[in-house]
Amino acid sequence: MLRVLGFLLETVSYLLVGAALLRAYMNWLRINMSSQPGTFVMALTNWLVQPLRQVLPKALARSRLDSASLMAAALLALVYALLAGLLFGWADSGQLPWLGLLTLSLHMLARVALQALTMLVFAFVIISWVQPGSYVHGLLSRLVEPVLRPLRRVVPSIGGVDLSAMALLLLLQIGLMLLA
Repeated sequence: MLRVLGFLLETVSYLLVGAALLRAYMNWLRINMSSQPGTFVMALTNWLVQPLRQVLPKALARSRLDSASLMAAALLALVYALLAGLLFGWADSGQLPWLGLLTLSLHMLARVALQALTMLVFAFVIISWVQPGSYVHGLLSRLVEPVLRPLRRVVPSIGGVDLSAMALLLLLQIGLMLLA
C-alpha cells in the first residue's frame, strides 16, 4: 500500500511541477496561453501561481522570466519531498533532514524538466513526420527549437537528415542517467 501511495504522490507531483515549469517556459518564449496546452497548464497551476504573483516583488513581475511559475514549481517540488519524506519514514527520528528534502526537491525539478523536454522532442519528431504543417507541429517547434538551435551548429546533417533531435535525446538521457 505504501508503494501505491508513493506512486500516486509522485505522479500528481510530476504533473503539477511539470505544468508549472511548462508554464514558465511558454511564458519565457512568449507563446500564447489561450490555446492548448496553455489553457490546461494554467488550469492546473493558477491556484498557486496567481497568489505568488501578488506576493513576489513587482520588479520580478516585469522581467521576461516567469518567477511566479518557477517559484510554484519549486514549492511543489519541496512539498513533494516533504510528503515523500513523511510517507517513507524520514520523520521517525523526530526531525526532518532539511538538506535531504532540499536535495530531493532539486532532484525532482531537474528530473521533471529533463523528462518533459524528452517528451516534447519525441512529440516534435513524430509530428514532423506525420503532420509537418499542423498547428501542433508549429507549437512543438517553438518549444523545441531554442534547445535544438545550438546543437544544429555542432551536429552535422547527414544526407539531408537533421540529427540534432537525436543528439538532444541522447544528451537528455545521459542527464537522466546521471540523476538516477
